[in-house]
Amino acid sequence: MTSVERREVRYQRRKDRRASRKAAKFAVYDNYNWVFSYAHLYSAYQMSRRNVAWKASVQKYIVQAPLNVWQTYEALQKGKYKSSGFYEFDIFERGKHRHIRSVTINERIVQRCLCEYALVPMLERTHIYDNGACMKNKGYSFTINRLCSHLKKHYRKYGTEGYVLLFDFSKFFDRVSHKVIKATLRREFTDERLIRITEYFIDAFGDVGLGLGSQISQVLALSSANKLDHYIKEVCNIKGYGRYMDDGYLIHPSKEYLQKCLEGIRRICKELEITLNEKKTQIVKLSRGFTFLKVRFFLLPGGRIVRKIYHRSVTRMRRKLKAYQRFVSAGKMTMDDVYQSWQSWKAYASNFNAWHTIQSMAALYNKLFIDDWLCRAG
Repeated sequence: MTSVERREVRYQRRKDRRASRKAAKFAVYDNYNWVFSYAHLYSAYQMSRRNVAWKASVQKYIVQAPLNVWQTYEALQKGKYKSSGFYEFDIFERGKHRHIRSVTINERIVQRCLCEYALVPMLERTHIYDNGACMKNKGYSFTINRLCSHLKKHYRKYGTEGYVLLFDFSKFFDRVSHKVIKATLRREFTDERLIRITEYFIDAFGDVGLGLGSQISQVLALSSANKLDHYIKEVCNIKGYGRYMDDGYLIHPSKEYLQKCLEGIRRICKELEITLNEKKTQIVKLSRGFTFLKVRFFLLPGGRIVRKIYHRSVTRMRRKLKAYQRFVSAGKMTMDDVYQSWQSWKAYASNFNAWHTIQSMAALYNKLFIDDWLCRAG
């Protein structure tokens, strides 16, 4: 037996051991009957009604919830479950057009059950730690804090010298490849019924892309670029890397190496059928500051990291407060609603180095509401 053959035998043994450990630990999540048990469906119903119980459609469902859940359970067990379609509408969020395809409460329960008891446990373990969106104990704040941690580690080694590669995917959800997602599902799952129902929800969005407005879209879209994450971390060996859905960053002391990494990123994106937004993809010198997830970062001498609040957020809140004053005067809004909105923005702004901005906004709030109320009371 040659050395090459011995290495292959050892590799196959390791592969078999990993497969057996995976089967022992995650077999329960690869079981259609266990995933869609009545207890799990009812638990998914309880989670799905949170914060939306005021809606008329949800209230109608709640009236006969045990019976409705049982009917869904029977349809799933008999393989006769059918989607009830989407509620489609458009929104314009900060000037950006988004087409939303929201699902009914009944389908939301089924998708919640599928995600919580199958997709998330099986797919999350394949993600890198710095993949920060949609998962439990992660999110926007997690990604921002990880970026700060990576900047601190970079400073301890190289000071303020270095570069950051920022990339962005163009129309990420609209262009997610069904072929890539389905290949991932077949690699992680063996239960054909689980695979079929997941593919059924995927195909409901058309031949390509996933719609905004359903949980399954968030989970599967996050996993569709998983190969890119592992390429950057393991092949490019970039420790200071993180991704939040369709936005990512790479920190390295060499600009030339980041340019080489960008070539590899373009190649992997082409394999995954992901469109890189070339206008927003750029390499920036760390000492000049850069913007990621609408936060302006500065790495200063001494290792201090300054996070500046997004300027448009401040402008938008000032306009809101002035509009709120007109609504309160017209009786269309209460002071409690205004106060809650102000406190919410204040809590958001406290995550940045924005003390003077918060004080300025507080002065405007007092001028529009507190001082005016005191004058009227007097």
